Amino acid sequence: MLSIREIQESDIPLLADYWFHSSDQHLIGMGVDLAKMPGRQDFESMLRDQLQKPVESKETYCVIWLLDGQPIGHNNVNNITFGKQANMHLHVWHPANRQSGLGHQFLCQSIPYFFKTLKLEKLYCEPYAHNPAPNNTLRKLGFEFVKTYRTIPGSINFEQEVNQWLLRADQLNQLAGA
Repeated sequence: MLSIREIQESDIPLLADYWFHSSDQHLIGMGVDLAKMPGRQDFESMLRDQLQKPVESKETYCVIWLLDGQPIGHNNVNNITFGKQANMHLHVWHPANRQSGLGHQFLCQSIPYFFKTLKLEKLYCEPYAHNPAPNNTLRKLGFEFVKTYRTIPGSINFEQEVNQWLLRADQLNQLAGA
């Protein structure tokens, strides 16, 4: 059974394990500049700080993906303008669970949750253009392809081409698979 829930403090080591135990190849494939990765302690501290903030003030907001009650990934948003928009990121932690359709199924639960909780009008996702899995998933879900452009998308990324995808609140009821 698939379910989602808001991140809890007990999830922080699991998220850190994902980021700090993933292969260099996996991280680079997502567009991560390994030299820009924070230390594990700083990473965990940042997540704990976000847990303490009210939802209207969060800089990042995360839900945990559970398969039969066990955490297997997370979906988070950042660049949040509460009541307006946010940027989404999706991560399946273990290679055995990737490219299995689970990400699509979890997104059908977490995307409406983000829209409701953060009162969003727009949800963007800008995966590395050369990482086919998230791009295919967003297309299948019904996100609108906006453009491909070159940028440094986040504090831990190298300059890269990203594909910008958009889902508006009025398109939420058309979310494929929901």
